[in-house]
Amino acid sequence: MLLKLFKYRYILLFAFFGLWMLFFDSNNVFYRFSIASEVSELEESRDIYKKQIADLNRQRTELFGNQINLEKFAREKYMMKKDNEDLFVVIQDTIEKNDQ
Repeated sequence: MLLKLFKYRYILLFAFFGLWMLFFDSNNVFYRFSIASEVSELEESRDIYKKQIADLNRQRTELFGNQINLEKFAREKYMMKKDNEDLFVVIQDTIEKNDQ
């Protein structure tokens, strides 16, 4: 029996090595798959953030490139007004009313 196992020692050694690398090593298959999925998620979020940065840079260029746009932004965002104007703030009600 031992002689037959000794005859296939390279196959057994390769099988043991394969099982060790698949399940017991610190860089096993499951760890590799989890790292690969995390990397792909991070790359997707990186692309989303790059698009957001490009959009914000475009908005900043539009805003500071024109005095009229800057004034419009200040009026809408910070409710600024000129000395001879009145400011009316309209708040929309988002709660749905039930008709009974």
